[in-house]
Amino acid sequence: MPKSARKRTRRSRNKERILSSRTVYRGPVFSVTTDHVEEPNGVRARRDVIHHSGSIVVLAVDDSTPVPRVLLERQYRHAATDYLWELPAGRIDPGEQELHAAKRELLEETGYTATRWKRILKFYASPGFVAETMAVYLATGLRRGKAQPEDDEVIYKRLVSLPVAVRMVTGGTIRDAKTISSVLWLDHTSRTAKAKKSQSARRPR
Repeated sequence: MPKSARKRTRRSRNKERILSSRTVYRGPVFSVTTDHVEEPNGVRARRDVIHHSGSIVVLAVDDSTPVPRVLLERQYRHAATDYLWELPAGRIDPGEQELHAAKRELLEETGYTATRWKRILKFYASPGFVAETMAVYLATGLRRGKAQPEDDEVIYKRLVSLPVAVRMVTGGTIRDAKTISSVLWLDHTSRTAKAKKSQSARRPR
């Protein structure tokens, strides 16, 4: 087989073909399509997909103390039929930039603003059937203000030290995936920074 043909074959195997797609539900937050596809491996299948504009998550950290504190929320979630501890998060409005959405959600849900922002993670919430992505922003230099929650939001908030937040994760108190991944990221990053600082201090001068 000529090289050009082999290259075209490899490229075609890296993409799926949508044979048909039909919207079966459209709501204010997400829509659902029933798709018939041919996947890159050649498999033909029906896939039902939830389409969402994407969400942001805010890992708001009070770094004014020796031990960082994480801003957590507790609110009732109907889908889980329980109260959950979570990080502030919300949907990205159509045409809205991620960072703008992150700043808006932090203010609306908690009343806090932050002077420093950095995107640290981006992942799919549940890629088996949900097309939603979540972008996590680290927010530091916190300033307290007045929350502006929506009419159907009743949110309790608390600043929790990082070691306590990690124990809440490992002990099963925090059961929300976006919050678990973000808290463990912060713990890993903090430990790595401390280890590097300790190694630097031990080096002879």
